[in-house]
Amino acid sequence: MSSRDHIHDFMRGRIIGKIEEGRKITDVARVFDIAHSVDSRLWKSFKTTGMCSRRHGGGCVRRKQISRKTVARRFRRGGLYARRPVVCVPLIRQHRTARLQWCREHHNWTEQDWECVLFSDESRFSLSSDCRQQLIWRESGTAYRPENIPKRTDIRHAVSWCGPAS
Repeated sequence: MSSRDHIHDFMRGRIIGKIEEGRKITDVARVFDIAHSVDSRLWKSFKTTGMCSRRHGGGCVRRKQISRKTVARRFRRGGLYARRPVVCVPLIRQHRTARLQWCREHHNWTEQDWECVLFSDESRFSLSSDCRQQLIWRESGTAYRPENIPKRTDIRHAVSWCGPAS
């Protein structure tokens, strides 16, 4: 029997029975083809506890290391995919009202009127980390669900300027 094989409870009982009959530990070890030290520890344990079954779990619980690829594969199997969240700054009623009013004021402008306007929304000010670099796990076709759109505290800088075209 290899050093890593465990002795089953039935065999433990047989070993204890042989020793109780009066046989020597060395002889019993030879009969069952196990090390003398194993027999000796089993007999000592039986005398102190009165039991011959093996104790389970004599150490800290070990956690398996799972790779990122394994997690991703399992999520995909479940229908979830890693995607960048949708960029969406929530507009409150006041923002929507102001935008609608601005559109109504400028809806009848001609091309010549629009030529003197410069719109710039390329500056971005963020009070938190860039959420476009983080991925979220979501099902296909659920990009615009509220739970998949992170709350944003970004302020987009928009400048409009009217004046003579230069």
